[in-house]
Amino acid sequence: MNPSSRSLFVTTALPYANGNFHIGHIMEYIQADTWVRFQRMQGHKVHFVCADDAHGAPIMIAAEKAGITPQQFVANIAAGRKPYLDGFHIAFDNWHSTDGPENHQLAQDIYRGLKANGLITTKTIEQFFDPEKQMFLPDRFIKGTCPKCGAKDQYGDSCESCGAVYAPTELKDPYSALSGATPVMKSSEHHFFALSDPRCAQFLQEWTHTPGRLQPEVLNKIKEWFAKDEQGNGGLGDWDISRDAPYFGIEIPDAPGKYFYVWLDAPIGYLASLKNYFDTGKARANGELRSYDEFMADPATEQYHFIGKDITYFHTLFWPATLHFSGRKTPNAVFVHGFLTVNNGEKMSKSRGTGLDPLKYLSLGMNPEWLRYYIAAKLNGKNEDIDFNPADFMARVNADLVGKFINIASRSWGFISKRFGGQLGDPGAEGQALLEALAAQASTIAQCYDSRDTARALREVMLLADKVNAYVDLHKPWELANPKNHDKYLEQGLSIDSVNERLQAVCTTSLQAFRLLTLYLKPVLPALATQVEAFLNVAPLVFADAAKLLPAGHTIGTYEHLMRRVDTPQIDKLFEPPALVAQAVSATEAGKPTATQSDEPGPSASACPGGEAIAPTISIDDFAKVDLRIAKIVACERVEGSTKLLRLTLDVGETDDTGQPTTRNVFSGIASVYTPEQLVGQLTVMVANLAPRKMKFGLSEGMVLAASHANEKAQPGIHVLTPWPGATPGMRIH
Repeated sequence: MNPSSRSLFVTTALPYANGNFHIGHIMEYIQADTWVRFQRMQGHKVHFVCADDAHGAPIMIAAEKAGITPQQFVANIAAGRKPYLDGFHIAFDNWHSTDGPENHQLAQDIYRGLKANGLITTKTIEQFFDPEKQMFLPDRFIKGTCPKCGAKDQYGDSCESCGAVYAPTELKDPYSALSGATPVMKSSEHHFFALSDPRCAQFLQEWTHTPGRLQPEVLNKIKEWFAKDEQGNGGLGDWDISRDAPYFGIEIPDAPGKYFYVWLDAPIGYLASLKNYFDTGKARANGELRSYDEFMADPATEQYHFIGKDITYFHTLFWPATLHFSGRKTPNAVFVHGFLTVNNGEKMSKSRGTGLDPLKYLSLGMNPEWLRYYIAAKLNGKNEDIDFNPADFMARVNADLVGKFINIASRSWGFISKRFGGQLGDPGAEGQALLEALAAQASTIAQCYDSRDTARALREVMLLADKVNAYVDLHKPWELANPKNHDKYLEQGLSIDSVNERLQAVCTTSLQAFRLLTLYLKPVLPALATQVEAFLNVAPLVFADAAKLLPAGHTIGTYEHLMRRVDTPQIDKLFEPPALVAQAVSATEAGKPTATQSDEPGPSASACPGGEAIAPTISIDDFAKVDLRIAKIVACERVEGSTKLLRLTLDVGETDDTGQPTTRNVFSGIASVYTPEQLVGQLTVMVANLAPRKMKFGLSEGMVLAASHANEKAQPGIHVLTPWPGATPGMRIH
């Protein structure tokens, strides 16, 4: 190993093991994988690990619904990880689970260390209890109105609207996300990590303000969490680290029926995965001869975490304090990124046709390195949100990556192969100057990669590609190679040999430049770089190679097409809405009758049941396209500015990407018949896969089914459908 090389331990946030990867996971993994590959190209030793976050009530509840154990549920999720990671060339050294024995041991050892330091306390608290489910409710299973900003339907621990952190008991109008019932208060003894202890506050002030630990914008946010008002209120509060049985997690030593809150043991999973990596021999196979304990005890070992901004609080306060006061190494830095939106800030949604499904992307034959390049071209090392714009994606890939970069090789390789036996020549004085200019940018580009400003790194590379293409355009190798131009060159006093020498010099310069640009892009485009290394017949590229050129006489290999362009049909299919939505939209735009419209004559309304003719016959397959679900009305309110509409908050048994229960917003024109008080807590039926509709009052995400007579004067009234007792939210109607 290089004597100046560093030894790094790198992780990404642990994905919750209740569902497949979404595009936010892939974005974070691409960012971290790019940084890791760059560090390795600098000659540093990097151990890159992750794990499934396997514990908590959401997984316990989901497993119960599926009729399997939580362990089997997590194993089923873990089995589906590989296609995503391999598909996008994300190369973790180890992938583990927080339910592994290493994490059980480490979590309990760390707890004992905190307790020995006098930082674990117990006290009896009043906690929300679901009277219908007969269980204490985790914070994320309590929803209500944010006590700080008034945003509705916020989780019990933090507000997604204003970012405030609070206790569940501070929520206004709380309700159970599991049953919709109003929770009641019950007493329970809980264990706390005394983060309010002056020792913790002093340590965290020093740790967070150490240069390089955190991005400036992250530090500014953290200062708010330390702040106290004139009365001394606010500041760091003690952290509740225990949960009552039933709970899927790690038992707290000497505390029967008590389990660690998932957020205590989840980050410890970073260490557990690393320990598993060492203990199973994978680290030794990668050239690491030390044990896990020796590696972590080495003061030179560096520890880095890549996370999303939504979990900043846990990783910049609880996590370093937990490590420090249990006698362990703290992170050298926590790198925070923003969210990924689509089409100028719109939140991604599969049902609205704005979701970017990673596996769908791959199944369409779209090059994974298109996405790696595009995401890298957007990330700048700050925790800002980035936007996926389909038109911009196509332009950047086609114009920059293919048009500027790949084009350099395709314009030159044929002449070298056919005219000069595949051998490079001397670039000449002008070519040498260009190549030196490209090599001189190695340190700037390396600095950009090191600071995770991949957007600037790729801008710098594309500016260099522009220079190379300008050089090729100026010297026109295709004209130098054209026998029809020989007379012109002879008239200029040039021999055919000198023309061929110039041709070889121009093409050599072009391919030498292509090698340098490939080197600079390799952290982002590892698979393409491997192809280029084979084509140019060179060893795997590292950043030190920027200081040297291939010698004259070096023989290149056979060129094969490296990358094609993105085409519009692929983009259209990637964001294609569900089939039912697409059919309804196309029918409406074309002015054609839909399933509820017909131009065919029929019997008079007076002769029809309910005042309407029976719709045209459909097949069972047609009916199956309409997804009818049982929904529970967990909240309801009148819509200001409308006399007809009620805003319904519906529980359809859905969860978000982290396994937390979610609700839908539906506007229904039933205000003339029902009051909100009549509807809250009732079960009904909704069309779950209807295209969301933008209204001036907000987005309506489905339709509640109701019956009415076509002739309101003959038979007034609207009757919302309700299922028989025993039905539960999410059940499909067949």
